[in-house]
Amino acid sequence: MHHKIILENESLVVTISTLGAELQSVINKSNQLEYLWQADPKVWARHSPVLFPIVGRLKNDTYTYKGKQYGMGQHGFARNKTFEVISQSLTNARFLLKEDAETLTQYPFKFNLILSYTLIDSKLSLSYEVINTNQSEMYFSIGAHPGFRVPFFENENYEDYYLQFNETENAESHLIDGGLISDKTKLAFENPTQINLKKELFLQDALVFKKLKSNQITLRSINHENGLSLTANDFPFYGIWAQKNADFVCLEPWCGIADMLKGQSDLSLKEGINCLQASENFVRMFLLHFF
Repeated sequence: MHHKIILENESLVVTISTLGAELQSVINKSNQLEYLWQADPKVWARHSPVLFPIVGRLKNDTYTYKGKQYGMGQHGFARNKTFEVISQSLTNARFLLKEDAETLTQYPFKFNLILSYTLIDSKLSLSYEVINTNQSEMYFSIGAHPGFRVPFFENENYEDYYLQFNETENAESHLIDGGLISDKTKLAFENPTQINLKKELFLQDALVFKKLKSNQITLRSINHENGLSLTANDFPFYGIWAQKNADFVCLEPWCGIADMLKGQSDLSLKEGINCLQASENFVRMFLLHFF
């Protein structure tokens, strides 16, 4: 069974479920503002899933490795597995997932996946660590998918919010076709450092970027000073998504990407795939700042 872990300091109260080691709530103690989308099952029943060992969708929901075919659903299986709590304090919690009989039928590798959450003032640091426990190499992708409430307050509109980028951007968004990445692109930026949120942005699925220059995206409102930023280094891909006509936005740094529409199925040749040699580990961190 899964249960919830609560981290708290003078600024924030954070709730994480052992199911998927999923961040479920971030509350600002000064004004009781909830920043995270609260997983309305009629709209999108998740808060902040971890995407592992794939990001996005596989072509025909299958891939091959060493000549054998495997089936796996969108975003992999980690978000649906119960993690073990390996350490916990008032401001830090670490969660572990290992392979099991079920995962080995979809993904022929042993692994340790460790998610760590650390509260520092009004910031939450997240660390993703993948350890290869096989005798030979392993291939994987990993990504974040946190959903944030938009608007924060009842007297506001979705269109009052915008995403601020910390570098001048000219990257085009790669269009999605049936969950796969097509070779078609479109302009996403009306000006070089900002995307204004509108429901119609996401009518064709996520905005997917392969070459963002920015390492920080900030969600802000024109009405007040509350907001949040996500800072992520060494995540080569980025998704920005909301369910159609839904009151949230997901900021998704990825080490990996959905299959290309015209791609092939070999896992070792997949775009953005990461390879770890035996006993090696892979660590990526990102920082959420709530204000």
